[in-house]
Parts: sequence; structure tokens; C-alpha cells
Amino acid sequence: MAALIVPLSRPAAAEVCVASQYGVGDGYHGRRTASGSIFNTYAREPYTIARPSRADLGRRFRITNLRNGASIEALSTDLGPFIAGRCVDLGRAGADTLQIGGLGLVRVERLD
Repeated sequence: MAALIVPLSRPAAAEVCVASQYGVGDGYHGRRTASGSIFNTYAREPYTIARPSRADLGRRFRITNLRNGASIEALSTDLGPFIAGRCVDLGRAGADTLQIGGLGLVRVERLD
């Protein structure tokens, strides 16, 4: 008889929303994040993002630019964005890789 294994929690469904970038010219680069790490907007390993919920801190996400299909995997280390309609703030490195200059329409999928 095979055992049935049921995950305790499942990643939330993907969401589509507007992404913005932060860390250049706004004073956040080099400051402590909500997770306690120092924010490096140019970090690529891992790319870093801000999400609105504390429950997302320390979680990994796949962010896909819906305009060009480019995607990254990123770690949520901070809280934000704080503007209605936006669901993720990207560090500069992630925004550059996704080719998002300012704002962009993205798909956000939780990986863990």
C-alpha cells in the first residue's frame, strides 16, 4: 500500500501586476531591509525583491516580464511596494535583466 503524501502548504497562485524598481536614487541602496540584510540593488546572486507581506520574507519567487518573456528567480528580503496596484519592487539588477525601466507588467510566482 502506497503512502499518500500531502504538502502542508502550497505556493500561492501566480499573480499578474505592475512591478517597479527601487534602490537607485531613492536612498534604499545600502540600508537594512525588513529581513535584516543590507539591501544591494545591484545584487544578482540572489536577485532581491520587496513584497507587501511579511509572510513573503525569505521566500523565493519567479518574476516574468510579460512583454518580453524574460524571467528571474529572486529572494524577497524587504517590504514594499507601497503604491496601489503594484505587487513587487525589483532591485536594479533584476529590473535590468527583465528589461524593465521604471514600471512593467509581470507575473509573480512563489517557488517555495
